[in-house]
Amino acid sequence: MIIIKEVKEKKTLKEFINFPFKLYKNDPLYSPELIKDQMIHFSEKNPFVKHSKVKYFLAIKGAETVGRIASIVNPVHIKYHNEKVGFFGFFESINDEEVVLSLFETVAKDLEKENMELIRGPMNFSTNEQCGILIEGFQYTPMLMTPYNPPYYQNLLEKIGFTKVKDLFAYIKKIPETLPKKIYKVANIAKKKGIKVRKANIKNLYNELQIFKNIYNEAWSKNWGFIPISNEELKYMANRLKPIVIPELMLIAEKDGIPIGFLGIIPDFNLILRKMKGHITPLSIIKALYYKKKIKDIRLFLLGVNSLYRLKGVDALLFTEAFKAAKHYERIEFSWILEDNLSVIHLIKMIEGKLYKRFRVYETVLKGLINTTNPSIFLSG
Repeated sequence: MIIIKEVKEKKTLKEFINFPFKLYKNDPLYSPELIKDQMIHFSEKNPFVKHSKVKYFLAIKGAETVGRIASIVNPVHIKYHNEKVGFFGFFESINDEEVVLSLFETVAKDLEKENMELIRGPMNFSTNEQCGILIEGFQYTPMLMTPYNPPYYQNLLEKIGFTKVKDLFAYIKKIPETLPKKIYKVANIAKKKGIKVRKANIKNLYNELQIFKNIYNEAWSKNWGFIPISNEELKYMANRLKPIVIPELMLIAEKDGIPIGFLGIIPDFNLILRKMKGHITPLSIIKALYYKKKIKDIRLFLLGVNSLYRLKGVDALLFTEAFKAAKHYERIEFSWILEDNLSVIHLIKMIEGKLYKRFRVYETVLKGLINTTNPSIFLSG
C-alpha cells in the first residue's frame, strides 16, 4: 500500500529535497542544487511560495520514499489568464504507475478543493522558472536551471491521462569565430538607428534586472503561460543570480538612453553542482573553485525586446555583442524557447543553432485523475 504524506515540518521537507539524490544516485548527469539553497527555495523566504498556495507531498511504499510532488495554486496566473488551472511541480518518482497515480490523485483532490478544473505542469514553480519534463536529449548533460529526468516520466504521465499542452525547445551552438554575415547585416540596421548595447552593472544587479522585468513584462505579455514578475520576486532572483552573473554576458540595448532590449547569459554551473553533490563542505568548495575555471558551456536564458523595436535588428545586435564576450567558451544553449515562438527560432537558426532537447508541459482535467480506484492512503502530516 502507498502512503501519501504531506510535508509540514523541516524534517519531511529535507526528505522531500533528498529523495532525488537517491533516485539519481547512479546517474552521472544529475546536477542537484545545493540542499541549503533548496531549503530556502521551498520555504516562504521564496516570494512565490509566500504569495501562492503550495503544498508538498511524499509517496511512501513500505518504509521507503518512492516519489514526491508539489500542488501549486498561482493566483497571479489565475487572474491574468482567467482560467481555473492548478499546477503540479517538482515531480519525481520511481518507475511505478501506482505510485504516480497516488501522487497525482492527491494533488488533483487538493486542487479541486481550490475550485480548479485543470492541472498543468510540471512547473517549478511557474513559467518564470523550470518548466516541463525532458522528452528528447537524454544523452546530453543538463544546463543550469533546466529540467532533467528519467525517460520513463513521459510514458507514466501519458498513461494516467496527461496530454501535451506545449513543447519547449533547447538549441545548442558551438561558439564560432564569427557569426553568419546576415546577422551582422541585421545588427547594423539597429546600429544605424542609434541603438547601443551596454553591459549590466552587476554591483547594482537588482536595478538592472528591473530593466529586464519592465521589458519582459511588456514584450512577453501575450506569450503562452506568461505571468508578470513582481518586484519581490525580482529581488529574490537577483540574490540567486548574483554569484554566477558575468557582466559581459548580461547586456542591455538602449535607444537614446532608454532601455529597449535585454539579453542574459549564464555560465553552466551545473558542472560545479555535479561535483558538490548538494553539499557545502571544505572539499566541495575546493572542487567548486577548481571546476569553475573549467566551465565551457553557457546558457542564454533571458531575452526580450520591447514590442516597438521588434524586427529592427535589436536582438541581432545583442547577439553579436554577446558572442564577442563568449569567445573563450565552447558552446551556448538557447533555452527554453516556445515551440511557436517562430521569430526567436528563426534567429537561432540564422546562427545555425541545432535543436537538441525538447521539454514538454502536460495538462489534463482534474476529474479524470480523481475518479480512480487507487487505494492509496493520504496522511495529513
